Amino acid sequence: MNRARSDVPRCPATPAPRPPLVQYAAIDARKLALARRFRREPTPAEAAAWLLLRGRRTLGLKFRRQHVIAGFIVDFYCASLRLVLELDGAIHDDPVQAEYDVLRTQILSMLALDVLRIRADRISERALRELLAPYAEPPSPARERGVGGHRR
Repeated sequence: MNRARSDVPRCPATPAPRPPLVQYAAIDARKLALARRFRREPTPAEAAAWLLLRGRRTLGLKFRRQHVIAGFIVDFYCASLRLVLELDGAIHDDPVQAEYDVLRTQILSMLALDVLRIRADRISERALRELLAPYAEPPSPARERGVGGHRR
């Protein structure tokens, strides 16, 4: 008899699995063109952050920049962690923009994405490391050559 897995109790410490993102969904051509333009013409804060994030330079995390997700262009996205990093410049102080940011964050969160925000004027290697550290896996113990036994 084939029993359903629903009768197996889940450990409360085990997080529920995250739903997969729809990959290869059609992206609005205008959004894609806009994202490309944003990559070609970054703000000073975006350029500074990209220098720190590109090539796994910060905690070994791989980020994409100006990535389209659910019709939104996010500043930086780490697919392996389902993590969005948004830089907030002065425009985000505007109440209308702040309200839009809250709505956008809620929508991205419903897609099981974590959204982190950092002020554009706070961009530094230290600030990014502190913000991203809770999401990075601890490094695996390095195995040194010749340690751990002798060959006979």
